[in-house]
Amino acid sequence: MRIAVLDETKAGEPRVAVTPDTIGKLKGLGAEIAIEKGAGSGADIPDAAFEAAGATVGTAAATLKGADILLSVRRPSADAVSKLAKGALVIGMLDPYSDAEGMKAVAEKGVAAFSMELMPRITRAQVMDVLSSQANLAGYRAVIDASAIFGRAFPMMMTAAGTVPAARAFVMGAGVAGLQAIATARRLGAVVTATDVRPAAKEQVASLGAKFVAVEDEEFKAAETAAGYAKPMSAEYQAKQAALVAEHIAKQDIVITTALIPGRPAPRLVSAAMVASMKPGSVIVDLAVERGGNVEGAKPGEIVTTANGVKIVGYNNVPGRLAPTASALYARNLFAFLETLVDKKEKKLAVNFEDELVKATCLSRDGALLHPIYAPKA
Repeated sequence: MRIAVLDETKAGEPRVAVTPDTIGKLKGLGAEIAIEKGAGSGADIPDAAFEAAGATVGTAAATLKGADILLSVRRPSADAVSKLAKGALVIGMLDPYSDAEGMKAVAEKGVAAFSMELMPRITRAQVMDVLSSQANLAGYRAVIDASAIFGRAFPMMMTAAGTVPAARAFVMGAGVAGLQAIATARRLGAVVTATDVRPAAKEQVASLGAKFVAVEDEEFKAAETAAGYAKPMSAEYQAKQAALVAEHIAKQDIVITTALIPGRPAPRLVSAAMVASMKPGSVIVDLAVERGGNVEGAKPGEIVTTANGVKIVGYNNVPGRLAPTASALYARNLFAFLETLVDKKEKKLAVNFEDELVKATCLSRDGALLHPIYAPKA
């Protein structure tokens, strides 16, 4: 069983799909691991560290030769996949909801492709949940970035020269990223408020010492799917919530937006008028900017300074801004999933395509896209 890992930094992705720690665990499953030269450079892992852990390091062509499994962070190119044998496995964050034609090109190479973003949120799969592991870091980094750009102190300080007031931070969306943002802002000493359309979020926000802000009507009480995701809200509810948020946001120094709905563009939460109501020097960090953005005026990969002096931060790939830590967590997620695909006694691949984890994540097999998200719309 041969596992290949390519250098993702060519596409501007600093994370890597294995670490020296997980190489040892993969070898325990009977695997040999081949890694493209420089694959760990963006995550501060030198080739020598991979070699010391027991992997071989070489060119991309040598890495892919004879590989049974390709582990990746982002979706690999169809050209890279074409160098794999038919029936090989491709496992990574394959961005299943975008670029269906690109995914079709990968599928046509005959590989079995598994998208880690589709891992079901069940107890058995918690250790494989890449969305949570990466969003957790994104929420943390969003606050660190905001504090650096804000340029003022976060905690209240009592000094001989007078009192420095605490910064006011508002977190929009209390999923994994939002909750970590709340916790981080609180640790830095900010006065934190948060909002979410899911009723369960209210108690979670309060448990972290923040105040919950939302229109709590009957629609709000039914605004969560069985899987724990937010449902799209009615125009009427959005209008009421927007009015409440508009009043609240004008008083904030820091705003972190984290709202995403799987398979849909990011919902617009902060209008240009709301941005214009904020004080000069305020900072908004939009963690959904790569999916269209929660904030009007946010631009992917840029910090936009508005006419009234508000900075809208639209960094791409925020988990990648903590590449060493993000890679360590992601590699463990991959190992936990791969472990379920291997016969530990025979030390060989034994994929059970009826397993609930496999069925939930398998996008393609035998040259065709087969996941329900690619089914023709009625």
